[in-house]
Amino acid sequence: MPTLRRRKGSAGDNKPQNSKPGLNEDKERKGGDSEQRSNFDVNLNSNLNCGSNNSSAEKSRRRWSCVDSCCWFIGCICSMWWFLLFLYNAMPASFPQYVTEAITGPLPDPPGVKLAKDGLRAKHPVIFVPGIVTGGLELWEGHACAEGLFRKRLWGGTFGEVYKRPLCWVEHMSLDNETGLDPPGIKIRPVSGLVAADYFAPGYFVWAVLIANLARIGYEDKNMYMAAYDWRISFQNTEVRDQTLSRIKSNIELMVATSGGKKVVVVPHSMGVLYFLHFMKWVEAPAPMGGGGGPNWCAEHIKAVMNIGGPFLGVPKAVTGLFSAEAKDIAIARAIAPGVLDMDVFGFQTLQHVMRMTRTWDSTMSMIPKGGDTIWGGFDWSPEEGHDCSLKKKNDNGQTTANNRTEDLANSFHAKYGRIISFGKDVSNLHSSEIERVDFRDAMKGKNLANTTCRDVWTEYHDMGIGGVKAIADYKVYTADSILDMLQFVAPKMMKRGSAHFSYGVADDLDDKRYDHYKYWSNPLETKLPNAPNMEIFSMYGVGIPTERAYVYKLSPAAECYIPFQIDTAAEGGDKGPCLKGGVYSVNGDETVPILSAGFMCAKGWRGKTRFNPSGIRTFVREYNHAPPSTLLEGRGTQSGAHVDIMGNFALIEDIIKVAAGATGEDIGGDQVHSDIFKWSERIKLKL
Repeated sequence: MPTLRRRKGSAGDNKPQNSKPGLNEDKERKGGDSEQRSNFDVNLNSNLNCGSNNSSAEKSRRRWSCVDSCCWFIGCICSMWWFLLFLYNAMPASFPQYVTEAITGPLPDPPGVKLAKDGLRAKHPVIFVPGIVTGGLELWEGHACAEGLFRKRLWGGTFGEVYKRPLCWVEHMSLDNETGLDPPGIKIRPVSGLVAADYFAPGYFVWAVLIANLARIGYEDKNMYMAAYDWRISFQNTEVRDQTLSRIKSNIELMVATSGGKKVVVVPHSMGVLYFLHFMKWVEAPAPMGGGGGPNWCAEHIKAVMNIGGPFLGVPKAVTGLFSAEAKDIAIARAIAPGVLDMDVFGFQTLQHVMRMTRTWDSTMSMIPKGGDTIWGGFDWSPEEGHDCSLKKKNDNGQTTANNRTEDLANSFHAKYGRIISFGKDVSNLHSSEIERVDFRDAMKGKNLANTTCRDVWTEYHDMGIGGVKAIADYKVYTADSILDMLQFVAPKMMKRGSAHFSYGVADDLDDKRYDHYKYWSNPLETKLPNAPNMEIFSMYGVGIPTERAYVYKLSPAAECYIPFQIDTAAEGGDKGPCLKGGVYSVNGDETVPILSAGFMCAKGWRGKTRFNPSGIRTFVREYNHAPPSTLLEGRGTQSGAHVDIMGNFALIEDIIKVAAGATGEDIGGDQVHSDIFKWSERIKLKL
């Protein structure tokens, strides 16, 4: 206990100025030690209670508390923010560019400015098709907790309602678990116009840079159209509920008619690639299932489809999102702060609510890997076998060095990409003959895991029981074929809705009438391209970034209201297996979509006349090597290959502008390849 000392020379002591120092101390030492301490404490308390001057002095010396530190820190941050904001608004508009150029040298002209100087002008109307989560959604009808939010964005913009009223936000962003449509009393609709997806949040562009560059050569609102849609619901349901597909058809027809018959250039991004693939089948199919445009509609209205970062064959991270509501970044966050994302904070169990919400979004099931083991590989093989995870650049002849090839062979043992989910690091490496598995399909799901306190965050895991959870883990390894059965076992309601709208196989006979159903239209392996021999299809995506391909899982510690599976972030490959980091096996891609999914169809599946491309539509693969910004002043960079940041890539924007201005795929250079997509595609034995 800290010692309290009497302050010298205070007004309450009433000592004469000529008093000798130590006189009082000599008198006090006459008693015993214990009596001295007792009398000292009594006198001190008396002085503190009665002496007003002493009391004021004590208060002035109050100890600095944690609250004071927090308030001081927040005050400093706010003051610095407002000061910097004042400087930013006070400085000349050209000052940031001046500073950047002083550090990095003169900046190149934006593609729109450069091509305008070369004489390019707007020609073909341009249609943008945004992907999942990048389009804004606004409230048109809601419950009492959403009072005052009419036509305010619940998705996109500032996301203010997420932290103001999180449970209300989750309630309104979720769809009906039985129908996949609006819950009773709630209507959320896509924002319309170019503003629907120009920026995802303030300062975070998606389509804004491309739109601005197109405007440089003469494009404006009348010849650009954002095909916004509710990206949460299944593709066919966007037509059932909102007539979105009909609106896209009408707008394309109007733009072609008002531009003198010039066909449109369509630019889909991410999941928008699958959505427009669905549209091309819908628009030609007879009503009422389709748009009734006839077999020549695409040939008459579309010049080119320039797909950016397209997950044609799905993405493995869609599986982990549905399975455990996580991907690489979430798994790392859970490892850094164990239990935080699972804990009950003011009644808000974060990951459980995320899973409950996202499992009602039927569109997420469109990105489950397609083609099964034929495309993605099996227990002991994959198309990417031997991939060099160091991602060293090739030489001028397109060949890797001998050292790199040796490293490739070493890595091939440690990266069995066909095993999309493995329970345990050792299991992910063993030969299939050494793995003992117990089939989960006939397992009893056992006793309900959830108690009454969990019902607000109910997920289908609460109906599995301990027996069902153990059965999933005992199966050990899941490839693309068995993942569908696994998801059917752990989330039967979700998969029942999903199987009514999407399919994931490879068609044996595309002339079979069953493939006329809309559930097959977004799977390029179960549908034909339109009869449009003069149309062109581009696959444009970034390369050079480690991208999630397979995962090592473990069982979560048992708890109430918990998700029983999680990525094992302790699983590391080390020097002998650099492809495995934090429980995730990586491969070449754009950080979200592996190149196998983005490039295979244009590299092989649709190349030339095939059963998937009977009219011989020309296809081009355009890859963009990722180069991160050299300084913070460059923002997200102009040479990025990342899944969203590529929308600001100058080379990609230049390619799009040239095609919109009338160029063909051959005019812009044909294929541009930096990866092994053609070699990997040849390893896939698919009947063409």
